[in-house]
Parts: sequence; structure tokens; C-alpha cells
Amino acid sequence: AKWNGFTPTDLVFPSFLFAVGNALSFVALKWSGMTQGQVLGKIFKRTLLIFLLGYLMYWFPFFKQDADGHWMLKPIAETRIMGVLQRIALCYGAAALMVYYLKPKWTFILSLLFLVGYSIVLNNFGDLTREGNVGMLIDRWLMGDKHLYHGEGVPFDPEGWLSTLPAIANVTFGYFAGKYIQEKGKSYEGLTHLLLTGFAMLTLAYFWDASLPINKKLWTSSFVLYTVGLDLIILSAVIYLAEIRGMVKWGAFFEVFGKNTITIYLLSEIGITALGMIPVGDSNFLSWIYEHLFSLAPLYWASLLYALWWMFTCWLVGKWMDNKKIYIKV
Repeated sequence: AKWNGFTPTDLVFPSFLFAVGNALSFVALKWSGMTQGQVLGKIFKRTLLIFLLGYLMYWFPFFKQDADGHWMLKPIAETRIMGVLQRIALCYGAAALMVYYLKPKWTFILSLLFLVGYSIVLNNFGDLTREGNVGMLIDRWLMGDKHLYHGEGVPFDPEGWLSTLPAIANVTFGYFAGKYIQEKGKSYEGLTHLLLTGFAMLTLAYFWDASLPINKKLWTSSFVLYTVGLDLIILSAVIYLAEIRGMVKWGAFFEVFGKNTITIYLLSEIGITALGMIPVGDSNFLSWIYEHLFSLAPLYWASLLYALWWMFTCWLVGKWMDNKKIYIKV
């Protein structure tokens, strides 16, 4: 969506966070046999590594040419600090600490406070525009314009510091869903409860949208409820097909992505940047392949085919890694 509203693409990122929380519900079972230092060491190490990978990904290719054609190191002062992996890292770290130190009731209450508190701050400080929202004002004050995302035409980071708070709830709700699935998720009653909870969240999000629009780039609280609701419904369908009906062959394609998630994600970002650096005539490889192959289709179909081409390219790399039993975890 350009600003307010929702498209299927807007579900991808919050679903990553939901999946992180889901996985956390299984990992947390192992913490009881570990010391506090060991648990905190794992949490902080993973948080730091994922954040650093995200930062280095935006800094890539690390070098650039100046006006005279000389190569120089890209200034750190001009690199983007926040981003997708950085948000995943921060949300994972915060949610993991909440799960480790707090009882489930207080983890749930704190998640609700994040959503309600964020909505109050958004509605009472600044406005809900790209240029005037309070999150952007805080980011510009903390980091300066050069450390923000500039793809919107103005310095504005859709993965800023303030909007990370409600995103934590995507992880904690995923955690609670995972715990429930372990207990009752493989029964018809359990799936019914997941479905009803999902529909209830969609309904609440619909009514909340009237005062706080569903908006991914602001990561509004209504957006959190809406995406978690959809994730619960989709997850219920997956469990029904895979666990109850025993229909698992269709999942083989998606397992390739799941087994090397961080590697394939980094490849999708860094690889496309690297291809754009390969000169072909007066342009580069990416422009050349789009103009000579995908642009033959109508505009939106060309964009879709282009995206599918690159997705399948990354999938083939993941498939090769899976065949070689190469799995890279963070």
C-alpha cells in the first residue's frame, strides 16, 4: 500500500516476526536446563548478529566512486542504520527477554500496552503523514537524515525506532500461538480456537482502523492486529492440511526457504545489488534483462514476472544448499 491500507505484500514482513515468535515458543523449552548467563548469551548474540547483518547489507557494496572516478569507502555517516533485519533482531531480543523473565500473563499485558501506548503517542504527537509522524521526528533527532531510508522521496524510515515497539507484539503473539499449538493445535477444537481468535483480531483491527488506520510503514497497532489475525488463519489452514489431513508434499517447495532463511534473504538483497553493478552497454545487467525480456509484458505483469524470476533464482541456490546439506543458522 502506498500509505494507509493493505495489500498481500504487506503481510510478508509481519509474518516473519510472527514466525520468529512461533519458533521462540519451541526454543524457550530448552532454557530451563540452562543457566541465566547461557540464555542471555544466546539471546544477545543472536540479536547482535542479525542486527549487524542487516546493517552490513545496507552498507554493501562498501565502496563507491567519487566525482573523479576514484574508488573510496562508502562513508559510514551515510549508511542506513535501521531496516528489516534490524527490526527482526530488536523485536526478537525484546520478546525473548520478556518471555524469559516475565510470566505469560505479564508478557501479554506488556504487549497490549505497547499497542495502546503507541496508538496514543501517534495520535497525540505529530500527525499520521509521512513527513509529520512522531516516529520520523524521533528518528531524525536520534540518527539524522543521512542514516534514514530515502526511498520514499523524503528522509523517513519505515523500520524506525518508535514503530519497533508495536512490532514486538507480532513476535509475542506468535509465541503465544506456538505455545497453544503445542498443547492443542493438532485437534479440531484447537484449530477452531485459532481461527476464531484470528477472526476476532481482524474485527478489532477493522474497528480500530477508524481512529488509527492500518498502515505498514507506520506499523500502526491496527496493522499489528490485522496481520496477526491473518497469520492465525493461515497457520490454522497449514496445520489442518499438514497435521490433520497429512498433506505435506506441497510444502517441499517452501521448506527450501525455511531451511536457509537468513542466507536466502541476504542473497535476495545483496545479489540484486551486485547484478545491478554489472555494466551491460550503456546500462547494467538488471536494466538490460528487464528491457529485453520482462518489459515485453504489460507493466504490472512485467513487475510480477521480474520478481518471480529473482525469487526462483534465490530458491535454486537454496535448493542446491539443501541438497548439499548446507544449513547456515544465526
